[in-house]
This record gives sequence, structure tokens and C-alpha cells, in this order.
Amino acid sequence: MATTSKPQYRVIGTRPVRPDGIDKVTGRAQYGADIRLAGMLHGKVKRSPHAHAVIKKIDVSKALALAGVKAVITASDLPEAEDKVQSLGESSANLRELSSNVLAAHKVLYRGHPIAAVAATSAQVARQALELIHVEYEVLRPVLDVREAMRQDAPLLHDGLRTRSSGGASERPSNVAAHTQFRFGDIEQGFAAADVIVEREFATKMVHQGYIEPQAATATWNADGQLTVWTSTQGAFTVRAQVAEVLRQPISKVKVVPTEIGGGFGGKTVVYLEPLAALLAKQTGKPVKLQMDRTEVFEATGPTSGTSIKMKMGATKAGKIVAAQAELAYESGAFPGSPVVEGSLTMLAPYDIEHVLLDAYDVVVNKPKTSAYRAPGAPAAAFAAEQAIDELAEKLGIDPLKFRLQNSAFEGVRGPLGRPHALIGHGECLEAALSSPHYNAPLEGPNRGRGVASGYWFNAGMRSSATVTLQPDGSVSLIEGSTDIGGTRASLAMQLAETLGIEYDDVKPSVVDTDSVGYNDVTGGSRVTYASGMAVHEAGLALQREIIERLTKHWQCAREDIEYGDGTFRTKDAAKQGTFKELAGQLLGRGAGIMASGSVQAGFGSAALATHIVDVEVDPETGKVTVLRYTAVQDAGTAIHPSYVEGQMQGGAVQGIGWALNEEYYYDDSGRMANSSFLDYRMPTALDVPMIDTIIVEVPSPVHPYGVRGVGEVPIVPPLAAIANAVYRATGVRQTQLPMSPRRILETTLGIE
Repeated sequence: MATTSKPQYRVIGTRPVRPDGIDKVTGRAQYGADIRLAGMLHGKVKRSPHAHAVIKKIDVSKALALAGVKAVITASDLPEAEDKVQSLGESSANLRELSSNVLAAHKVLYRGHPIAAVAATSAQVARQALELIHVEYEVLRPVLDVREAMRQDAPLLHDGLRTRSSGGASERPSNVAAHTQFRFGDIEQGFAAADVIVEREFATKMVHQGYIEPQAATATWNADGQLTVWTSTQGAFTVRAQVAEVLRQPISKVKVVPTEIGGGFGGKTVVYLEPLAALLAKQTGKPVKLQMDRTEVFEATGPTSGTSIKMKMGATKAGKIVAAQAELAYESGAFPGSPVVEGSLTMLAPYDIEHVLLDAYDVVVNKPKTSAYRAPGAPAAAFAAEQAIDELAEKLGIDPLKFRLQNSAFEGVRGPLGRPHALIGHGECLEAALSSPHYNAPLEGPNRGRGVASGYWFNAGMRSSATVTLQPDGSVSLIEGSTDIGGTRASLAMQLAETLGIEYDDVKPSVVDTDSVGYNDVTGGSRVTYASGMAVHEAGLALQREIIERLTKHWQCAREDIEYGDGTFRTKDAAKQGTFKELAGQLLGRGAGIMASGSVQAGFGSAALATHIVDVEVDPETGKVTVLRYTAVQDAGTAIHPSYVEGQMQGGAVQGIGWALNEEYYYDDSGRMANSSFLDYRMPTALDVPMIDTIIVEVPSPVHPYGVRGVGEVPIVPPLAAIANAVYRATGVRQTQLPMSPRRILETTLGIE
């Protein structure tokens, strides 16, 4: 459903077949675990069985003596890392902490923390060697809850960690790494003007991205000092930078080859295995491959934060939200760096609220270091804010969608960073939801409820580069460096075809290694179709200029006498003309090939917003929540490939359903994750979700040549709150903790424990 007029495009808005589809469905595509090199050794990682302990001694002598073992490394083999922060695209990492997460030196901070790594002639021998590595620990009491970790008497993870805030660093060490405050207006004045106030506390558990493919990395380190790494990653260039920094190597000596990726959702932006594979390859002189099993993925890679949020919101009788105050505490895992700031900036961004006070706390706990997960920080924040909004609407007797529309942000209203919003489509999403078949359908039967919620995510820009080459047959090779997770080969090829006025099938896109294209930031932040699309558009225009330059000599005329449109070059007097394909053969037969490049540093100029509607039924005997119907409404700006936009909307909704109803990291008191398998970590299957209906709203972004807004992340923001609001309508009891599992529903609605 389009709500605004838009240009008529030839290629954009169609639904062509994805270029990598055949290779993936036939098994020819190479993923991280598929890499096979001559003489390759197999690596395995020794991990801590404790959540919090001092490493007293590591003895690797017996492991080294085992037949078939070629190398064993510990933290002593890593060079000392610098104490500086490096951007990872959607997140950032302190290099010293990143190195400590790759291999623990003096202290383990979560169960699964790497202690040592082995390279051997087979995976079986490597596993045997791990058992022969003796580690002596002094076990310490872990802290596993964000609020407990904030207490002054809590066990300290880092003796030197001080709370950073606008006033400087705290005098005493603390598990609170940072306190950030956002203040607009006068919060006391705002609540004084409110006729209705709601105040609640909310909590969510740590959850994992749930990508199908575990991490895998293979490395060779040649005698000339050249290191090559093959890895499953969302960002080859950020992996290159991290490996170079952790191993203290010149970046020119590191090449990263991105394999196809079996999902990431933000979780594959940080290095885990890559430096280990590289060090083992250097020591052995052989290629070394490491890959995780599913338990390692759960226990030792980056899930998203568990959270605790205190929320207070007030509105007038007329239905205007006048004040919002929140305290957000997010778990960052073993090292600082939770997405609590992003959560704070997004939680109220869809709305026009004059008086706001937000306090954000980044807190370390004895769990794996968190990583980005699809709109990092935003879903948990929306879980709190959108329930408060829903409760205000109910108290005021206003339809929940109309209440949101009445308070919606729009162009010119203060945005999350304090600057005015550019053109955004939240109001259009709400109007589309209000008029949707779903919202206007009756919901009949007992124990059923309907909930709604909105969500916001930034449209990250960052750096993108692309190179295009004209071939003699008139086709164009597109070289880009952004890992293709959701169909970006197709979306970029479509934008290039539109720019050049040629057919989609005449563009041949390729994702290449870090030596073969200019710099590209991660595939994340909803940025690739948006920012890399800008780079591709720029490259396409540059290619047009290069062709015209060649034609001035071929046709013996001035540049300004040549026009291009509808796939045809012609002189203004129409005396000479030729199609893109016709002229390609003629021009390339008369000289060198024609190439052009595009490179952009795109800004955060385009926001994504969505509104979701969900119907649920709650079984009063078992507490099971069944999702009956689900509709996702989202502003895509311009839907380049509508099928892929719909797929992103549906995928985000399904992940949100799992997060809302079933998924959680469940720890015992010692810090052991008790459900580190897909058997026990309950992700939804096709049997657990209905078909997800989608409504694409198109309010073109004013800062993109084709009006694109990123679509990949905002779909996971509304589901948690929308489902909680639906469960409340079905049961009369508001759910303030996730997951809303059968057990929790029974405990809260019937008092059964």
C-alpha cells in the first residue's frame, strides 16, 4: 500500500529473482564451514566452566605432547592490545577488552570464556587435546542480574572499572560502566500538567539472534607475512581492522574473504575465532579452520542485553502525552558496551513529547559480552514505552492507534538526537493500520485480545564503495563489499539498472574480499540498500559520464551535445544515437575497458518506523499464548524489491514473537546457561506463528536518490509490546516481564507457582 505519489520506475518496485538464489538452493554457495584448503589443520577452543574465576595457572604440556597436535596458544601468545575504542558499525569495542574476550588472560568473566586454542590434524585429536589442558582456577561469586550488579556490595568484574558520566569518572570501582542522561524540557513541569500518570517497572531477559549458521573461520599466514582469513561475517572490513589491531599487524597485511552467511542479525560483527585461527596458522605454517558448535554459539558469542526499565509517563485529559521519564539499565555482559543509549534514543522517537528525562546505565555482569541484535536496544525499550502508552490510552478511553496518531512525531518535531525529524512516515503507518482489514475485523471469543505498538530505528549511513565495469556485450559488472544477508545483491543491482536505464538481468553483482573493492562498513544498521545504494547510484552516474566522454571522440562532438535517457545515448539533433548495449561493443572495441566507482559517507538522514497489530488467544488452563493473526505496517521509503521488504517485515515479526513468548537465557546460580541448545532454547517454528500480513507504506526519504529507507531492523521493535498489550486485553493482567511463557502467564493471572 503506497500512501504518497512516487516516481514511476522501470526496475525499482519489481520482484526479480535474486542473483545468488541458484547457488544457495543447489548447495554450490560456500559458507564458512565449507572452506577446505590443502594441508588444513583443525582448531578447537578450551573454554571456562566457571562464570567468574581468577586463572591461577595454565599447563598445556600434556596437550602439546599428544600425537597430531601442532600448536597450542593462550593469552600469552597475543600481543598487548591498545586501550582504545574501535567502531564495529552497529556497535563498538575497546580493543583491549576485545582481545581479552578472544582469550582470557588473568580472569574468566563468563562460562564459555576462551582459555586456550589447539590446532591438530583432526577435529577429534583437537578435542582430545582440550581435555589435557589443565587450568587452575580461584572461583569467585558471579553476578548475573543487572540490578544486583549495580549494588555497591556486588562482586566486581573489573577492579579498575569506573562509572563514566558527563561529570567524569566515579571514584569507586563499579559494575556500572557508564551513566548517560538525556533531558528535554522540564520533567517536573510536564508531570504537573498531566491528568493521568502511569508508572511501572519492566524486565527482559538476555536472548540470542538465533542465526542458523554457527561462526566459522579459516586462516593462512604466509611466510611473507600476508594473512588471509575466510569467515562468516557481516563486515569483512571490520573483521580486517579487528584482526589487524588485536594481532598488531599492518592492515595492508590482512585480507578478509567473506563467505556466504547463514544469518547474523548483528551477531556476526565481532571477531571470536578469526584471531585464533590466524595465530595457530602462524605457529604451524598451515591453514587452520575453527568452527563453533551450537552450545559455543550460545555461551560464548554476543546475545542482546537483559534489561530492567523503570517507566513513568503522563498525559492530559485531552489525550496529549506531556511527560515521559525512564531509567534504563542494560546488561553488557562481561565487558562494557550494551545498547542502552540506542534504547534510550529510540523508545520515545515515534512521538512528540515536550518533557523527557531518560537515565541510561551500561552494566557489566558475568555473562557473554553482548553484541548487536536487530535494532539493538530498541525492542526492550519499546516493550516498556509502548505499554505505558497503551495504558494511558485505556485510562483516557481513547483508541490506542488514534492515541498514538494524536501524539505522533512528524517532520520538524524534535527527534531522538535533539535535532528535528526529517520527513518520516509514522503517521502514515498509523493511518494504514487504522484502515487495515485486520484492525477493522471483529475479534470474537473468550480469552482473546488485540494489541498494537509502534517502533523506531535509525537508518544508519556510514561508508560504502562500489565499482562498476562495462562489458563488451553491454552487461555491467557490479563489485561491492557488503555481505548479502537479505537480498542486497538484488537491491543494489536494481538501483544500478535503474540509474543506467538497462535491464536488471544485465547487471552482474559480486561481493568480494577486502583487497578487491573500496571500504564498506558492516551489513547492519539497515544501511546497505540505503547507503550502498547511494554508492551504486554514484558509480552508475560516473559510468554514464565515462561513456559520454568516449562518445565525444567516437561521434566527434562536444559533451554537452550528448544526452542519455531510456537506455539510449543520442546527440541533441538526433543525428547519432545508439542503445547502451550497441555502444558498449563499439566503444570497447576501440579502446580500454570502461570502469567507474562510487564512494559515500552517508549520514543518519532517514528514519524507519513501523506499527504492528496482533491478535492472541490465551489458554486459561495452560497459560499458552497463541498468536492468531499478525499485521506489520512499515514505511520503507521506496520498496526497491517489495518481496524482500515483506520478508524483512515478516522475519522481524517472527523473531519478536519468539522473544516475547519463549526465548531467554536461563542461568542457574553458578552462571551456567541451562538451555544452550535449540532443543531447550525455544525459538518459534512455522507451527508457532501465523502468516504475517504486511502493509508497505512508502514515504520516500528526501536524502536518498530513490527515496530508500532501511527496512531490516525496525520490524523487531514493536512485537514485544504489541503482544504484551494483546495479552493484557485477553487476560486483564499486564505483563511486565519477558518472556510471557505459559509459566509466567499462570503465575501472574492465576497466582500459580
